[in-house]
Amino acid sequence: MSVRDALRSAPMVNDVPGLRLLKVGDGWDVVRTSAEIGLLALAYLRGTGTSVGPVLYDRPNRRLYYAVPTGSAASWNGLPVRHLSTNSWLVAPGLELLDDWFGGWCELPDDDTLTDVDALRAALQHPYVAAAKDEAHADAYL
Repeated sequence: MSVRDALRSAPMVNDVPGLRLLKVGDGWDVVRTSAEIGLLALAYLRGTGTSVGPVLYDRPNRRLYYAVPTGSAASWNGLPVRHLSTNSWLVAPGLELLDDWFGGWCELPDDDTLTDVDALRAALQHPYVAAAKDEAHADAYL
């Protein structure tokens, strides 16, 4: 099931208009990273012309979620990400617009496109993305 189809059939979160509860692991998984690192990786992917699947920005928690093909859990070892799959849930806005408080879709789930695992891994390992990760890590100790 595509992310778009999942959004259409997902239940609302506590009857909050616009927010849906998506079941992860049914045709697609999610890779979660900090917004700082994830936005740099997204800029890299866009700059290289890579097809990017749905990307969700969670503003309150400062995280980005990339929809990727299922079965890629081993691909993320050593990277500042968390792989979410079966038995995971994601709160996401529907395709309707939300206010600036929640965040929203950086890349809309318009079709069945998912972000390529190798391309995302390369983006997350790119020197300027890695430098941002190292800087954020160093700032945590100040």
